[in-house]
Amino acid sequence: MKIIAGLGNPGAEYTQTKHNVGFMLVDALAQRLGVSAWKKAFSSLVAEVRIGSEKVFLVKPQTYMNDSGSALGPMLSYYKIDTKDLIVVHDDMDIPAGAVRIRTKGGSGGHNGIKSIISHVGTEEFPRVRIGIGRPPVGWTVINHVLAPFSTDDASLVGEAIGYLLPAVEYIVTDGVDMAMNRFNPRKKKTTRDV
Repeated sequence: MKIIAGLGNPGAEYTQTKHNVGFMLVDALAQRLGVSAWKKAFSSLVAEVRIGSEKVFLVKPQTYMNDSGSALGPMLSYYKIDTKDLIVVHDDMDIPAGAVRIRTKGGSGGHNGIKSIISHVGTEEFPRVRIGIGRPPVGWTVINHVLAPFSTDDASLVGEAIGYLLPAVEYIVTDGVDMAMNRFNPRKKKTTRDV
């Protein structure tokens, strides 16, 4: 069993905001897999699917971003799912809008949703799928930035990123995060110094 958890904030006012790209990807994956039934459990919206031979829970915590761990921690414990089988999809200000990175583990990078998960599950060892939202414009606070909708251009880039990541997330489930990183993470361009 695996969990694919998209992070975001519940409520219509947050639907199109940058902080909700995790929800956006999980919704797109649910649509791709023909999911129509979501149930409320573990302070989350949960749908059960199969990817390959694997049973997978699609999860959208409804606790608000900063308390995501209080939804995911109890669910992992209840189903006895290892944290390495928890795939977390979230926004990332440290990469440009629409850029993507898959990682096997890591710190929070200042992301409060990830901080909350780490504190509830007791480890940094869970795969992340990071979707870039870029840095705040000059004069904006981080909160203003993450709770604002995307510009038209950035919305298009993020939409493309989500489309690109759908098979990547399925590949993490079927073939493992290391294989998915090799196949889907952007390649670094060689410079003359690398030659």
